[in-house]
Amino acid sequence: MEGDFALEETPDGRHVVVSREVPASREDAWDLLTDTERWPEWGPSVRGVECGRRYIEAGTTGRVRVPGGLSIPFEVTACAPYRWTWRVARIPATGHRVDAPMAGHPDERCRVVFELPVLGTGYVPVCLRALERIESILVADQ
Repeated sequence: MEGDFALEETPDGRHVVVSREVPASREDAWDLLTDTERWPEWGPSVRGVECGRRYIEAGTTGRVRVPGGLSIPFEVTACAPYRWTWRVARIPATGHRVDAPMAGHPDERCRVVFELPVLGTGYVPVCLRALERIESILVADQ
């Protein structure tokens, strides 16, 4: 699985950050990450979503169905342009963001990033798999 990970200071404190540069615009990647109907396409631990909103915003609530059929409540705790965070079962979970291309990189590329609490480092392989899926979806959607 391809991707980068490191320890990084985020707006929510120190987190393990897992990322991958993808050949898509920042807007297309953001649209995919915030579309609850598409979460099961790229989220290895998401089998389904029950939510009154298709696109999340701060305060959005719902339930995610995980492997084994369990349905767990979630709440989006913050959602600003290109970064959102949530709590799943009232526990701070993965942050999601899309970084702009680095200087010298084409505009049609961006970096998709997951922010994990330090105690969640065991989730890194799941995030790497999600990043692979996100890239495949964005390439196919073009």
